[in-house]
Amino acid sequence: MEWRRHWNPLFFSLWLTLTPAVLAETGSNGSAPTSQSKALVKATAPTSSNSAATSAKSAATSAKSTAATSAKVPAAVPVQWRDWSGDIFQQAQAQHKFVLLDLEAIWCHWCHVMDEKTYSQPEVRALLNDKFLTVKVDQDSRPDLSNRYGDYGWPATVVFNPTGKEVEIRQGFIPPKEMVAMLKDVVKHPNVQKTKIDKPTTFSKEGALTPALRKELEKAHADGYDTEEGAWGFQQKFLDWDSVEYAIARAIEGDKVEAHRARETLNQQQKLIDPIWGGVYQYSTNGDWNHAHFEKIMQMQAENMRVYALGYMLWRDPAYLKAAQNIHRYLEGFLTSPEGAFYTSQDADLVKGKHSGEYFSLNDAERRKLGIPSIDKHIYARENGWAIAGLCDLYMATGDKKYLEQARTAAEWVIAHRGTNDGGYRHDEKDIAGPYLGDSVSMGRACLMLYTATADRSWLKRAEQTADYISKHFNYSPKPDVRAGFVTSAGASGVQSVPLLDENVMVARFANLLYQYTGKASYKALCAQAMRYLAAPEVARTRHVLVAGILLANKEQAGEPAHLVVVGSKGDETAADLHKICLQYPTDYKRIEWLDRAEGAPPRTDVEYPKLTKPATFVCAGETCSAPLYDVGAVQQRIKTLTVKK
Repeated sequence: MEWRRHWNPLFFSLWLTLTPAVLAETGSNGSAPTSQSKALVKATAPTSSNSAATSAKSAATSAKSTAATSAKVPAAVPVQWRDWSGDIFQQAQAQHKFVLLDLEAIWCHWCHVMDEKTYSQPEVRALLNDKFLTVKVDQDSRPDLSNRYGDYGWPATVVFNPTGKEVEIRQGFIPPKEMVAMLKDVVKHPNVQKTKIDKPTTFSKEGALTPALRKELEKAHADGYDTEEGAWGFQQKFLDWDSVEYAIARAIEGDKVEAHRARETLNQQQKLIDPIWGGVYQYSTNGDWNHAHFEKIMQMQAENMRVYALGYMLWRDPAYLKAAQNIHRYLEGFLTSPEGAFYTSQDADLVKGKHSGEYFSLNDAERRKLGIPSIDKHIYARENGWAIAGLCDLYMATGDKKYLEQARTAAEWVIAHRGTNDGGYRHDEKDIAGPYLGDSVSMGRACLMLYTATADRSWLKRAEQTADYISKHFNYSPKPDVRAGFVTSAGASGVQSVPLLDENVMVARFANLLYQYTGKASYKALCAQAMRYLAAPEVARTRHVLVAGILLANKEQAGEPAHLVVVGSKGDETAADLHKICLQYPTDYKRIEWLDRAEGAPPRTDVEYPKLTKPATFVCAGETCSAPLYDVGAVQQRIKTLTVKK
């Protein structure tokens, strides 16, 4: 959430509909350095002219080409960076200056290179200090800015004229000579907007993909699979969790092609798991799995752990369990705070701007002798929600309560220190321009997964409160009589007044599963509102390869989840064992319930269960259920029959 944005995708998302003048109204007291981006991993097929190899060559070439020019320029003071603030454009107009926004990620190698190679050049410094107000923001600390510009990758360089109009947006590393030319061009042509704006207008009335659009996206999903190297996308290799999860869902239905795609991707992705410390690197360049970029960001860790756990539940491949546990080992050893909550990321570079390939080839003692790449120790609600969900799936796959206790500890800390009284969440200790949708939907999903894992109704209640909070604070109404999707930020000034695709996928899936658990029509409506946005052709077509999130949301809202119910006392060991087995159903779209009559009526009363003398499991579909299954082996066999197709 989440996250792919560092990979410089070809296609830009719909953030362009928001005017910078609106952003100017948000206000900010600054942004401390932190890390990653939710959707990072969600842009599109990551192919870019600004690859690592190209950037390295550009950096070297530009440094030489600007040497003579720089020698003629008087030594300039360092760039005068400031924080993003609500009055930045008022300052710009008063001083007759442009605004340059450097949106970076502190784990990002090329962000460090840009600081070292570009912003250190005298001519660049002189131009910026003379003609521009320069703003540097860590994208992880400001989800509103991160979501708006994330599809350009990190670093994203945005130049505004004094009135707040975007006049230049660049992705990735900009060599010094190119930067000088760009800045001079901006000064010469201050009112020329370089970015095309496409605004979605045809929102779905039904809240579902049309059959034709669904087939179009299914074709994009199939065509985007790399049959030689595995995984979706071609230039940069990584595990896209929505694509794998969609493939797993299709595999359960008997699709052997999707089963092969999912397994090949899970197999190949293991090459990006750090063999020494565990954890997964962000991606590999050059179209193969052998050129890793070494940053470790939370969403990659959490979602990889979650999807490997799902893969293990379905195929029982011990390599998938080992992969999930190795990622957990890294989280436990490097990204866990003393309080039991989770940090945000670890830098790719031991020395900022210096590629760390040799460092990561060393053993543990050799690495530690040289030092450890910096860790971003901010504790964000969104990132913790991702981690909690991954831990819940790892618990469900193994039955090891260690993972569940860690998930519960983190959730309790986040609720206590980031939660609001009405069910929402702050991003950090203090929100600058929030609240942000990403924090609430991530933690809402996490609480719902904790309810699945524990059958503790307090987690379901918290998930409901969060869904209600989302419905109250993040509505998107492109027209007075139309509600379609949910906006990224509910800041007082209305910043980020358009929805983000990935967040709306998560809202749709979270709200729909919450409806399945509770039967409350308000949550079905919440899902439908997100789907009206996602099913708009102009929105759905912004992705050219990584379209599986929309397909998953559409598939789930059109059908019922796997529904397994344990009837028996929560103090009964047999009932507990039956519940653990039910949790191993290999999908996150499942409704697992434990009916203990001492607790009263279940949250949803669509099925009436008989009173029995001993614990039993029922496998239900619609309003009918199977005969009671009294032992673990029988439940295991039933799950296998339902999910393993010949």
